[in-house]
Order: sequence, then structure tokens, then C-alpha cells
Amino acid sequence: MQEQQRENCAEPKNLLRLIDFSLFPPYNYQKDTKNPIISTLGYLIRALHGGETEFTMKTSAFRKFSIFAFLSLWLGLFLVACTSTSEMVLADPTKPSPEVTPVPDELLLPTVTLSPTASLVETVTPSFSTVKTFPEASGFTWMPVLSGLNRPVDLTSAGDGSGSIFVLEQSGRLLALTSGAQAPLLLLDIGDKVSRQGNEQGLLGIAFSPGFAQDHRFYLNYTDAKGDTIISRFYFEKGAFQVDPSSEQVLLRIEQPYANHNGGGMAFGPNGYLYIGVGDGGSAGDPENRAQSLDTLLGKLLRIDVSGGAYTIPEDNPFASGGRKPEIWAYGLRNPWRFSFDAVTGDLFIGDVGQDQVEEIDFLPAGIAGGVNFGWNYREGSQSYRGQPPADVVLEDPVWEYTHADGCSVTGGVVYRGSELPEFDGIYLFGDYCSGKVWGLLRDSSSTWQAQALFQINGRISSFGLDEAREVYALDHSGGRVLKLVRK
Repeated sequence: MQEQQRENCAEPKNLLRLIDFSLFPPYNYQKDTKNPIISTLGYLIRALHGGETEFTMKTSAFRKFSIFAFLSLWLGLFLVACTSTSEMVLADPTKPSPEVTPVPDELLLPTVTLSPTASLVETVTPSFSTVKTFPEASGFTWMPVLSGLNRPVDLTSAGDGSGSIFVLEQSGRLLALTSGAQAPLLLLDIGDKVSRQGNEQGLLGIAFSPGFAQDHRFYLNYTDAKGDTIISRFYFEKGAFQVDPSSEQVLLRIEQPYANHNGGGMAFGPNGYLYIGVGDGGSAGDPENRAQSLDTLLGKLLRIDVSGGAYTIPEDNPFASGGRKPEIWAYGLRNPWRFSFDAVTGDLFIGDVGQDQVEEIDFLPAGIAGGVNFGWNYREGSQSYRGQPPADVVLEDPVWEYTHADGCSVTGGVVYRGSELPEFDGIYLFGDYCSGKVWGLLRDSSSTWQAQALFQINGRISSFGLDEAREVYALDHSGGRVLKLVRK
């Protein structure tokens, strides 16, 4: 309530409206060219807050002086009122971290309130509140909210207003955390279909339909018994918070030559299309040069339309006209382990795992045409790796990279757009699976990309995710935990 009061009094239009209706009552005046200063002042104030502008003030010199005196008085009073509430608003509430002990076969949910809901994606220009500098990280921490999971790999929300968050276990289970619940609900177990022969195989990604509240659809990315990538659609049962296992519809199957580099991430973009991250097929160094080949789906970011039954190809996909794989949206990726869209701007961030030396973050602004080549295996990050591209091939450099002195495998993250931690508004948070480091990435006041190490998580970071209110969570793969970024 105090925060809302401060926002209201600081809102320029509200302030101007109060001044206007105190000094220039909202009844109809005739234009008066004898008093241009007062008339212009009233006109501008009313124009700024959207009120009537056809008015004048017939007044004496004393009246003019009174108006400007009252104007100054009103400004002073409102500045004092805004300042008087700011201390209560900015005070940091203490949020103690509960003790969380992993318990095999028992998933204990400490008392935690899930954030209120908000829409998932908005295609608007960046908010003026996007920060340009990093906050002091010592004032924040990653609070455990769930433990005892079996190798969690993905977390998301359904965008249906329920406030629930959903977690995938690599072994093949889908769990739901609902507000106020003491334990998560098991919604689906496809462990009998999932291959786990390789460390990078299993149930890897989930995405809910943008119209989930009406169509009850969601999509899973997993490797089957043969090790191939499967993209399937599932349905929730009618009138029940439970998945119908028999509802699976296999939409896409991608043959995988090796057990590693399967990608696994999925997300719906602002345009409603489903984007799918696929690795280069595995081994080391992309021996068959699949990432640069447009005749295979490996080493790519795909984009398909799943609004109907079988998937279709969006007309503006770069190779939709034929001759190449039409599902391809971007290429030259090694193993895109987690990508996400900024929920406010629609910008796309990709964490692409490196080979021996360099981990990278790639970026595509909203509205850009497809067909971007991120360079693998000509390059690892911005560094030369193998051979030279043809003269007519344009490679997109990462916006940020780090070497294996700081880790070994990047985990792509998410842009914070919640309300609980405004100091992080617009910061892209990502991490390293091996070192547990968490960085922030932003554009400073000169629009230059800057990154800063902010946190150290004791665990293996397998993924980041957002709830419906766009608050940020991290998954500890080895420790089986869900962590939420909170204020200390």
C-alpha cells in the first residue's frame, strides 16, 4: 500500500491534474488573449494530463501572482509527501532462509508464498525502469524452496493465472508446486520412454501453450529409448489438475548420432511460435559440420507453428520457401543449453556451451529476421576454432563470453522482470554448471553490454526459470533443489 501511494504521488500526470483542478477549475472558459501567460500555463498543464484545453483565466496582476505562489506551494507539499513515505517503501524486509534437508523419495516444501501472477510475454519497448548498473549483490540470496528432487533440469509457469510453477526431473517426471502446498504434485511420469544412457539425455525441456488456460496443451522435449530427440504435445485432463499420459502426440523426431549435445530447451516467442534448441549432434568439435549445414536440424534454433494439429512452418521462416530445412530459424550453435525471451521486450538470449575454452551468450533483438549464423564450428565464441568461413558468410558474435578459468559449461538464464527486486529489472541472469557462479548481464547508459559476477551457488546450476510474476528461480542439478532469488 505504501509503495502504491508513493507511485501515485510521484506520477506526473496525477500531480499535474491536482494542480490544474485546484487553480484552473474544469468548467468551460472563453479564450482570453489579454492574459497569455496564465492562459498558456493552464493550457500546458491541462494538455499534459489530458484535460480540457479550451479555457482562459481572466485575472488581475494579483491573481497571476497568487497562481504562481499556489503552484510553488503545491509542488513543495507533494515533494514532502513523496519523501515522507520513501523510507518505509525502501526498507529491506528480512527473509530468513529455511533449513532444507534433501530427503530421498520425499519432497518437502518449506512455507513459501508463490508470487502473484502476471502475463508471460509483452511485445513492448523496454521499460524506463530497466536498470543501467548492477545492485549490491550482498543484499540478496538464493533461498531454497524445494529439495529432494532427482536431477531437476527445467522450471516454468503455465501463464494460466494459477500461480503454480512446474519442474522437470531428468528421469522423466513433471511436478507442480502450488501456492501454500506442503509438497509438489506429480503430474506425469514418462520414465519408461526416456533414455538416460548419456549424462545429457533424458527429459530436458517444457513449454506451455500461450493459450494453455483454454487449450490445456503443453510440450515436452526428451530423448527416447534410441537416444533421438522427441518433441511431443500433451494435454491436461478435463476438469482436473492432472496430465493424461495417453494424450501424447509426437510432433517432431530428430535423429541424434551421439548421446551428447541434445540441446533440450523450448520456449514460445512473442509471436506465438514454438522455438526449440537443438545441439550439433555430439561427439567433439562437430566432426560432420552439422551446425553449419542447412540440410539438418542439428546445431540449430528451430521455429514452428503448433497452433493446429500437426506443426506447420511460419511463412517468414528464413528457409520456408524450400531447398533447406524449413524449421530452421538460426544456426551455427554447438549446444544451446537454455534460451529465453525477455518477457517485456521480446529479445532473445541464448546460452551456447563451448568446446574447450569459451562459453558464450548470444542475443537477438525482438523483430529481427531469421537466418542468423552464430558461427560454430568456425568459431568457439568469438575465437577461431576450425577453418575460415566463406567470404559471403556473416557470423554473429556473442554479446558476452567467458573462458574456462571461470567455469566449464554455461547455463543460459532469464531476464528479471518481477516486482519484488526492482534493482534487477532488465538484468539477464545466467550461470555456469560447473563453478556455480551467477552473472548479471545488462546494457549500460551507453548501450554497451556489461557483465558482472554476482553470486556463488553451492551446486550444479542446470537451469533458471520464472514464475508467473517473473520472479527468478535457479535449479541445483546435483543437490536436487529449487532456489529463489530473494532479498536478505
